[in-house]
Amino acid sequence: MLKHNKTRVALPVLGITAAVLLSACGSGPQQSADIDLGTGPAQAGVTKEGALKGVNLTFSSWGGIYQDAQIAALEEFKSISGANLLSDGPTEYAKVKAQVDSKNVTWDVVDSDIIWAEKNCGPDGLLMDLDFSIIDTSNIEHQELVGSCYVPAMQYSYVIMYNTEKYPTPPTGWQDFFDTAKFPGKRAIAGFEDVGPGVYEGALLAEGVAPENLYPLDMDKAYAKLDTIKDSLIYWKTGAESQQMMESGEADMALVWSGRGFAAVENGAKYAPIWDGSLLIADALGVPKGAKNPKAAMALINHYLGAAAQAKVTEMTAYSPVHKDAAPQLSELGKQYLITEPEIAAKIVSTDTAWWAANYDAELERWVKWLQG
Repeated sequence: MLKHNKTRVALPVLGITAAVLLSACGSGPQQSADIDLGTGPAQAGVTKEGALKGVNLTFSSWGGIYQDAQIAALEEFKSISGANLLSDGPTEYAKVKAQVDSKNVTWDVVDSDIIWAEKNCGPDGLLMDLDFSIIDTSNIEHQELVGSCYVPAMQYSYVIMYNTEKYPTPPTGWQDFFDTAKFPGKRAIAGFEDVGPGVYEGALLAEGVAPENLYPLDMDKAYAKLDTIKDSLIYWKTGAESQQMMESGEADMALVWSGRGFAAVENGAKYAPIWDGSLLIADALGVPKGAKNPKAAMALINHYLGAAAQAKVTEMTAYSPVHKDAAPQLSELGKQYLITEPEIAAKIVSTDTAWWAANYDAELERWVKWLQG
């Protein structure tokens, strides 16, 4: 769900979460030095009672049902810790930079694209290194989604959806996506000015590259493969548009975020997913440098990573939890799009966030030129 230079209008259409701010009582907010989070190792989802009484924290995310779900998942944290929680957004990377540069940081925890987060770790980045004595990541199945300055907020996949009425003999993977002779029709892919895991990896998988040998990506080879189907491509620029292309039948196959595939099918679209070779993607949570109370911000992140909070987010959205013991209560259809289900998880291909972060600028320039060519 790549979001560099754009907001997540892609999420189900509820307005941005109303700002929820409970006025602090008593004396001014605690500073990090005053906070006692308790003794012993951190446990995801566990917060010391009253540890953050009077502390004000602002959580920035992408709006819609996703942010509603995140705030709902943090209700227990707010109640137990005593923190006052403000929901703001949508996340805009220029705003994060402006806050950090001006030393006037008002967002304590920021939900971002994971590639942007990786690019902003380290001395020159906008995100501070996380304290993993406060944040427990031991129950995150995919440790490749954890960076020095971020943790995954949720996970999903880029998945091929195909029209079951168009293709009575179903396509089974990337080779079929790129085979317009055997499977004619329009293919929908993301067409906004952003890059990240997606059709490039798919092109290489279609060429027979083994998942474990994908990186570093051979982009010359990937673009050569993309050129073979360019006349059959149509482009979506928001998640809502990708969903509409399935619901209207405009796209015969569509490479979409798994949550949008689920939503389209839930709305009656006659489409089915191809999990074999689908690509693991995640959002990230980080703390901007200069945040007024980083210790409290990291305590919030630690609670958010707990099994109960992760299950809540999944129940309210179509995104999968990152805590391996989360047990969301879902419909039968919802379970079919949960990428943590063993039969789905075994087919998903991990992606290399560090490679994309290191190569982002050059690959973005190439992608835009290819789109316009």
